[in-house]
Amino acid sequence: MSGTSQSRSAVQQLADCITAELQTSVAPEVREFVSELNEKGRPLGILFYGSGLRGGIQSDTLMDFYVILDKQSDWPRPFAARMGNALLPPNVEYYEIESGGKTLRAKVAILTLAQFRRLTGFTTWDTTVWARFSQPVRLVWSADKKAEAALTRSVMRAVITGARWAACFGPEKGQAEEFWNALYQRTYQTELRVEKAGRGASIVTAYPERYANLLAPCWAIAGVEFAQQAGQLSPILAAQEREKSNADWLLRKKIGKPLNIARLIKAAFTFAGGPRYAAWKIERHSGISVPLTPFAEKHPLIAGPPLLWKLWRKGAFQKSS
Repeated sequence: MSGTSQSRSAVQQLADCITAELQTSVAPEVREFVSELNEKGRPLGILFYGSGLRGGIQSDTLMDFYVILDKQSDWPRPFAARMGNALLPPNVEYYEIESGGKTLRAKVAILTLAQFRRLTGFTTWDTTVWARFSQPVRLVWSADKKAEAALTRSVMRAVITGARWAACFGPEKGQAEEFWNALYQRTYQTELRVEKAGRGASIVTAYPERYANLLAPCWAIAGVEFAQQAGQLSPILAAQEREKSNADWLLRKKIGKPLNIARLIKAAFTFAGGPRYAAWKIERHSGISVPLTPFAEKHPLIAGPPLLWKLWRKGAFQKSS
């Protein structure tokens, strides 16, 4: 089979795998939440990912969604929030809905399709989006077939980007899972996140067949030459190429944490529903209920310091024994 034929076959294999994954059914609670989100604006599609997908919807589950738009104005927000999302994507919002006598909660990140395309590519300096979407994801809702196809291509690009970096960070020869584990170890170190050691490995372990099936076609599409024998993969990379990749990644690592800090600062002004999210997190971890007045919800930067003082007096920030 020629190189061109192999590449076409790999693209079809990857497309079939990702399409099936995106269309896999989700829990009724997820669909109910997506129906609520869909009424808030004019999205092209709504993607579901994260721990809620891997572990199921429990009483304390915080669902994770990405809302993909055609343009920033398709999601109602103040002008400053739209500009913040245009300059330093994504914006994150927090929502709660009541369903069957229980509260469902979700974090919702917002991107335009153009941003989604750019942030899933190999050359982006920001690792956040492609790293997430190289993991399992569901397309719960899309506006039409054209939007579905565009979102599918972006998710495919994220997986290819992840696999390409995995070739650089993995062993000279090993099982597919070893390459993905090496990748996620790097991406978690790059972001400003508090995660348990081995979190990336636990994601791969939860979907061993998926990760085993994706690596070889992604390498073929990305132009990474490799040998395969008895379940072992060996990317053929020159020493200079590995050195350049590590140097390029070092720059991404240096940029990663400042980017996340900048997003946290931006969130103080653009995180819709932030006070309710913070109140829920505090109660969840400390058991102390946080009463929120309408003023506190509308002006969190003003109301926050006195509220933090009260919580400190109640022992909300003391270490548990």
